Amino acid sequence: MSPQSAMLPALRRLRPGPGLRRPPGARSCRAAAAALSRDNEQRCRALLEASARRYRLEAATAAVLVPLCRAGGQPALLYTLRSRSLRGRHKGDVSFPGGKRDSSDQDMVATALRETLEELGLRLGSESIWGIMRPLPDRWGLVVIPVLADLGPLESLSLNPNPQEVEEVFTLPLSHLLEVQNQGYTHFRNKGHYSYTLPVFLNGCHKVWGLTAIITDLTLELLVPDDYRRRTHVPAIH
Repeated sequence: MSPQSAMLPALRRLRPGPGLRRPPGARSCRAAAAALSRDNEQRCRALLEASARRYRLEAATAAVLVPLCRAGGQPALLYTLRSRSLRGRHKGDVSFPGGKRDSSDQDMVATALRETLEELGLRLGSESIWGIMRPLPDRWGLVVIPVLADLGPLESLSLNPNPQEVEEVFTLPLSHLLEVQNQGYTHFRNKGHYSYTLPVFLNGCHKVWGLTAIITDLTLELLVPDDYRRRTHVPAIH
């Protein structure tokens, strides 16, 4: 099998709304449409600049790119399904492009951009970056910085997923993520007692959970604060 044909399964679902069960309501569609407007971008950039000042001293060990885009004209988030052939804890997970910081990376934005290039073959300029979000701990104690970026229309991008790392690339429209029937929560118990609750996003081609769901949760709250409210606590860095 040639490298090109090996990449085709990863690109199959680069279309809006794969596997979605119910069309979004009018309110979700209006909120999603405004999320990537110029005015909202400027508002988000200002908030993220304040976030960067607040968290600039946090010692982060990894970064992910949170890719906003337009798929078929609909504002959406782009996700990857990590290859099941990978070694380690994250194989087969829904994720955003990203990974651990390299000694050659100038900062955490550089880490997110480098990892996106390595995983998706996508080279982004600094103008695409809206800013960094609050650092988050993962289950194994790494501190992860989410970097929000706008890729623009998906149809204008040339993606070349690395089949050794990425099994599939897909999008979920913001209007889908904003619908209550597509939002769930997982309650965790420790030694028979309630421990914490994390968000889950359902009814798409893949379930979005774990740290990726937390970052999705925070992204929606940032983009459309009048139409989306977090119902869980964001994990703290200890």
